[in-house]
Amino acid sequence: MRVGVEIQDDGLARVTLCRGEAGNAIDLEMARGLLDAARACEREAVRAVLLTGEGNSFCVGGDLREFSRLSGEALEKHLIAVTDALHDALRTFAAVDAPMVAAVQGAVAGAGIGLAAAADLTLAADNASFTAAYTGIGYSPDAGVSWFLPRLVGPKRALDLLLTNRRVPAAAAAAIGLVSRVVAPGELAAEAAQAAEGLRRGPTAALGATRRLVASGLTSDLASHLDREARALAGAAASDAGREGVTAFVGKRAPDFTHLPPTP
Repeated sequence: MRVGVEIQDDGLARVTLCRGEAGNAIDLEMARGLLDAARACEREAVRAVLLTGEGNSFCVGGDLREFSRLSGEALEKHLIAVTDALHDALRTFAAVDAPMVAAVQGAVAGAGIGLAAAADLTLAADNASFTAAYTGIGYSPDAGVSWFLPRLVGPKRALDLLLTNRRVPAAAAAAIGLVSRVVAPGELAAEAAQAAEGLRRGPTAALGATRRLVASGLTSDLASHLDREARALAGAAASDAGREGVTAFVGKRAPDFTHLPPTP
């Protein structure tokens, strides 16, 4: 099994890359495993996703050993199959309301950067380092890396990372906006679990709307985006979660978003 999926009764999905001995390199089986995991999260309407990788490294990118056994048209077809599955997984994770927390450690390279960047909150152990790596082997980016990086760190800095393949330590990655924050390696699992739990207890539909507003706002004109904000806010306010949030605020208590009727 390349990807482990555990969907808890409370709505938290734990998705684990399970090739620690290979740096969690993404082969075709793992790409399809990630797609299965994303579809399970969509099907079960989870409230939050926690993405982790076994072993010393979060994900070193594509499985070059697998790729090296092929050439020509066979290699092209294989890489299309890998990226189709991987990209469908990213699209599915992005489409669900549930926010994602990624906990990354050690080497994060190639498509591993795409997985880390796709998360809404990315916590990095201070031993993590990030390397684009693609052009160093004559490849171009996949896993949304050429989409995420310019939005997170700016186009000029993104090109610096993609063209030079320079290694970025965790602290520098946080400074440029590639990760949310840096924690001690021994605290990574607990910090990420706490962050995911906080999101799990949140108003899932409102979190999903917020994720989509931020994503669309990067490419939308202001007038259109203001209209989308107004419609989203009105819908959220009229929902059970919106009513619970306001009632709790007025009543000076903590809101309980986890026992509301599911959103239709």
